[in-house]
Amino acid sequence: MGRPSFQRTDRLASSIREELAELFSFRKIKELKDTRFDGLISILDIQVKSGYQHIDVYISVLEEEKQKGVLEVLNDANSAIRGQICRNCKLRFAPTLAFHIDDSVKRGCEVWDLLDKIQANQSSQD
Repeated sequence: MGRPSFQRTDRLASSIREELAELFSFRKIKELKDTRFDGLISILDIQVKSGYQHIDVYISVLEEEKQKGVLEVLNDANSAIRGQICRNCKLRFAPTLAFHIDDSVKRGCEVWDLLDKIQANQSSQD
């Protein structure tokens, strides 16, 4: 019995990801035409919670110095984005959105760099 709700959650997360990707790429709402909303922005994860009423969106911004500006624009445009998602994903209500910067890619690169240094040190000691 539990499986269908997981499938619905996965479908909803996938639909929201597609809708956000389109909004981000084509700047379909005027709030996203802000100059601070610039650079390569990737949607890394969508987590649907609380009976589909709250959604956490984890993004990555390639240029670290633009992260704060991108988050500010997304928070300013939150209600417009919610409306688009509600209409285009055919939801009865607009879920609350929370945008987060996901720095796991950066941390992963740092771990790889540390592993490379360790390997280089071991090679030089041999």
